[in-house]
Amino acid sequence: MKEQRTTVDDAEIDRFTRMADEWWNPHGKFKPLHDINPLRVSWIEQLAGPLAGKTLLDIGCGGGLISEPMAALDATVTGIDAGEKNIKVATLHAEKSGVKVDYRCTTAEDLAATGAQFDVVVALEIIEHVADVAEFVKASVALLKPGGKIFYSTLNRTPKSYALAILGAEYILRWLPIGTHTWKKFLKPSELCAELRKNGIEITEMTGMVMNPLTFKWRLDEHDLSVNYLVAGVKPI
Repeated sequence: MKEQRTTVDDAEIDRFTRMADEWWNPHGKFKPLHDINPLRVSWIEQLAGPLAGKTLLDIGCGGGLISEPMAALDATVTGIDAGEKNIKVATLHAEKSGVKVDYRCTTAEDLAATGAQFDVVVALEIIEHVADVAEFVKASVALLKPGGKIFYSTLNRTPKSYALAILGAEYILRWLPIGTHTWKKFLKPSELCAELRKNGIEITEMTGMVMNPLTFKWRLDEHDLSVNYLVAGVKPI
């Protein structure tokens, strides 16, 4: 019998499960995600178009930092994560916030196996934590309807990203726990786009997210993909 491939890296799931109570603390271990979240939300909203009436899947939703803002824009949101505690935290926060999100503890490949498809799929800051990049991209694209739009964000594998995202963020500034990221698992934009194209996705937009080292404020910069970057694509009809 052919062994089923999985995208789940158990060590990564354990690491984020241990931090699950921190998801909604803007000054805690997920502070960098809170800082870039307005940029991610506005970029997706701009490129996805009006979200009212559209179904949206948030893969690797964690505590729901993207799921809730998308639901607030009137999308019908499903958030999935392989970490059970993450889903519990996300569900509780959505209930307290009065935001409707369908949270499920599952993986992209298991959900894809059900035949489910969505108008919009987002996979933000997750692909650098999976066990099988090719399988993850394949599953995420399978979950997208023809004509639908898909969004990724991740970290580039450059000397600059090692200096800033690992040495700076983890060891010096201590914004993230040491070991949160593995530099070898970062993907160059060319590598991510190649996997997406292999699965039939047409790349439509790319931009970088750049932090001012003096003010710690973030901005989008389509000319600087050297550390954090976003990719958007469409699945042809």
